[in-house]
Amino acid sequence: MYYFASDIHLGAGDDKSARAVERRFVAWLDAAARDAEAIFLVGDIFDFWFEYRRVVPKGFVRTLGKLAELTDRGVRVVFFTGNHDMWVGDYLTRECGLEIYTSPQVLILSGKKIFIAHGDNMNIDGMPMLKLLNRIFRSRTLKWLFSWGVHPDWALRFGSWWSGKSRKGHNAESVRGTMMTEPYTGPCGEPHTEPLIAYAREYAETHEVDHFVFGHMHFPRDYRDGRLHVVNLGCWAENPSYAVLDGTGELTLKMYTR
Repeated sequence: MYYFASDIHLGAGDDKSARAVERRFVAWLDAAARDAEAIFLVGDIFDFWFEYRRVVPKGFVRTLGKLAELTDRGVRVVFFTGNHDMWVGDYLTRECGLEIYTSPQVLILSGKKIFIAHGDNMNIDGMPMLKLLNRIFRSRTLKWLFSWGVHPDWALRFGSWWSGKSRKGHNAESVRGTMMTEPYTGPCGEPHTEPLIAYAREYAETHEVDHFVFGHMHFPRDYRDGRLHVVNLGCWAENPSYAVLDGTGELTLKMYTR
């Protein structure tokens, strides 16, 4: 079995809410690890993450400890960077044993071709400001200047502010506590996930892919149209969801209700 989750946004919100989300996520990791061949974390696991050479954000000890425990036991854990945690370094690999990808990947799992990506910076033609911001934040030069010129306390304060602004923009367009499957009949959520479905449709015209897995949009949706199958994972503060790929190659979107 292969498991997929995204947009945990650890550290977001007030302390009580953030702790509840982290405990829920750690419980899910425990449950998934019982029969997982691999667990894929598809971006924005942290609400903000930035590594200095010798400094990482404080907190998340339950999550980091659990991830290290799982990889020590031989469970493969794969981390895809999202727009909130794109500035990872070597800490999560060195200390927690994670495999890290910074770009979309097509992997063969259970005999199927699975396209996996967080979903930011995709299908944004016609959005020059968003493209510029993505280019700026992914700049290695900016990362270097940020790490050398900004004190960690100020960096994390800025990161928390910026991340909160971005996250609230997603949540405003999501349907809270609802998982949508086709056929879709409501006005909310679909426009939010449609850009990634459009990207998948265009990509599938020239590439053979069995399933697409995205996060980023905060809205859980299982979209099927002929051979096209797109799963969008939800944000765990509002729509805790995950996907499971079984041994036959069937991908299913589920809600986590604990």
